[in-house]
Amino acid sequence: MAVMPDSWIRRMALEHRMIEPFVDEQQRAGVISYGVSSYGYDARVSREFKIFTNVDSATVDPKDFNESSFVDREVDVCIIPPNSFALARTVEYFRVPRDVLVICLGKSTYARCGIIVNVTPLEPEWEGHVTLEFSNTTPLPAKIYANEGASQFLFLKGEGPPDVSYADRAGKYMGQRGITVPKL
Repeated sequence: MAVMPDSWIRRMALEHRMIEPFVDEQQRAGVISYGVSSYGYDARVSREFKIFTNVDSATVDPKDFNESSFVDREVDVCIIPPNSFALARTVEYFRVPRDVLVICLGKSTYARCGIIVNVTPLEPEWEGHVTLEFSNTTPLPAKIYANEGASQFLFLKGEGPPDVSYADRAGKYMGQRGITVPKL
């Protein structure tokens, strides 16, 4: 597998709608950077957040998820409580080519503040808004800035296409829009 460079990312975004909207160069002035980089794409977090709460004393169960575990906010700055987390989504909509696997890593600016971004790999032929998990590992409230960089996506091109892609097996998170909570 090879990590694909900015020229390939640009071509795939512009000719094949792999990333929409696409920012053709790194934006940095006064913001947490986003846009295409040397070997990746720094995606932005939208204004939509689901902030974890235990007001209703719900139990977190991935097989029977209770959405009352979250409070919804649409804000420019999301405050995550200490030792808690929030779900969000990318501004960008991704369409992964059949012979590509996409890995997401958190931005160093957030990591250096104790804020971890978690995303599972984007599988071949998956598409949608990416649901992001921001974990605040600190004992202090933490800020997440909407419409600024949140995570970097690396595109790994396989030696060939897989026998079965995410689209072929009709994956449960295919085509998601907005923030998507756990599904069984």
